[in-house]
Amino acid sequence: QALFGIAQGGIDPTRRAQSSQFMADLDLPGYSIGGLSVGEKDDEFLAAIEISCENLPPEKPRYLMGVGSIPELIYSVEMGVDMFDCVMPTRNARNGMLFTTNGIMNIRNKKWEDDFTVIDDGLKNGISNVHSRAYLKHLVKCREMLGAQIASIHNLSFYLWLVGEARKHIQLGDFTTWKNVMVKKLMTRL
Repeated sequence: QALFGIAQGGIDPTRRAQSSQFMADLDLPGYSIGGLSVGEKDDEFLAAIEISCENLPPEKPRYLMGVGSIPELIYSVEMGVDMFDCVMPTRNARNGMLFTTNGIMNIRNKKWEDDFTVIDDGLKNGISNVHSRAYLKHLVKCREMLGAQIASIHNLSFYLWLVGEARKHIQLGDFTTWKNVMVKKLMTRL
């Protein structure tokens, strides 16, 4: 366990910077960035994260609270955020939305009814490579709990893959190029 201070300040640049600097001065094991993802505009959201990251020590973990959309996650990583938590992967899975390495899939759509290809061959896990889209659609349509479970495990696997890819491209030094391609690709509706 570790005590993380929470930098607040909303979208006000001065308050955000003051709160982040106050937390940094406490010399804690890590820092949370809170008070965001509550309906602010994208540019305000990103500016607030940038201000927090500029004022928090880069050598200590930075945790962005309650944020999990694909673009927000990728842009935040670029600014120096290390950790996230969000209900999005599992909540959306329970409602039939799958995040895949090729884009977003609504498994409830009729077009998946006779698609016996695997859920996502871009992921290297058992769930995404064993079950077909047609089978998952059937389970979700019938409200079978197994459908929600498979979809949730798939989405969590996707998020692990995504942050692993981000890390790989940071290490390769081509993160910005990767980011520009991936945000567009991953937000495509299949």
